[in-house]
Amino acid sequence: MTSTTTTPLDQSLVYPSPLKEFWSAFSHNKGAVAGLGFMILMVFCALFAPWIAPYSPSEQFRDALLTPPVWLDGGQWRFILGTDEVGRDLLSRLIHGARLSLLIGLASVVISLIPGLLLGLIAGFFPRLMGPSIMRLMDIMLALPSLLLAVAIVAILGPGLINTVIAIAIVSLPSYVRLTRAAVMGELNRDYVTAARLAGASLPRLMFITVLPNCMAPLIVQATLSFSSAILDAAALGFLGLGVQPPTPEWGTMLASARDYIERAWWVVTLPGLAILLSVLAINLMGDGLRDALDPKLKNAI
Repeated sequence: MTSTTTTPLDQSLVYPSPLKEFWSAFSHNKGAVAGLGFMILMVFCALFAPWIAPYSPSEQFRDALLTPPVWLDGGQWRFILGTDEVGRDLLSRLIHGARLSLLIGLASVVISLIPGLLLGLIAGFFPRLMGPSIMRLMDIMLALPSLLLAVAIVAILGPGLINTVIAIAIVSLPSYVRLTRAAVMGELNRDYVTAARLAGASLPRLMFITVLPNCMAPLIVQATLSFSSAILDAAALGFLGLGVQPPTPEWGTMLASARDYIERAWWVVTLPGLAILLSVLAINLMGDGLRDALDPKLKNAI
């Protein structure tokens, strides 16, 4: 009597890996792919700014004040994007400004995300004990315009890089708390949570190991969108003179110092504004792609 052996199916051929499945859904959104490419270029410029930038961002060329870009009459090849009102190379300042803007965005997102997760988990797991007080505090913060709240915080703490990051993180906190609480409340009635409770899982294990990983998809999208909002808020605070202080190359500060020259040297104002516009647009497009890739309903529609 002969026995037949069956070879198991290669699961990698039947079920694609999570990374391939994510990239397949993400790459369907061409705008998200374009935004990802632009952000990779921005991160590369930020990481290698000292080696990529032609000059130091604070170096002044007194013989080349307000030199136009190279494609305009009077432009010079040694200043491809021209110079500002004190003769500093705009290309070098934009590259170094990318480093600072991305640092502010990343730091503010991390600083607001961690306490937002904790407060949202507490509000979701204790809806009667701690939830009302936490959510009412978040409602009060949401009732104030975000930029006005950030200006008030920086006015109290004082202008500067660290205080700008703190102010933007505080402004972004309510969105993380509300989103985490809503996701937790939706997950607590699932069967796997009930099974974990019956198995004797402790409260910290339920919060951080069982429930939190299943709430991360909308939080990742929110963090991406908050990254672009942080860049805008940092630029707005810098423009108002409450953010990063000159001569540090920050896009909003560059706009503020160049606004008096908008008629005679449009490039001094346009180029930093264009950098802010393209960066925020790229991050928002990436957020749309992440939403399409991480939302099961949208993923099935694709």
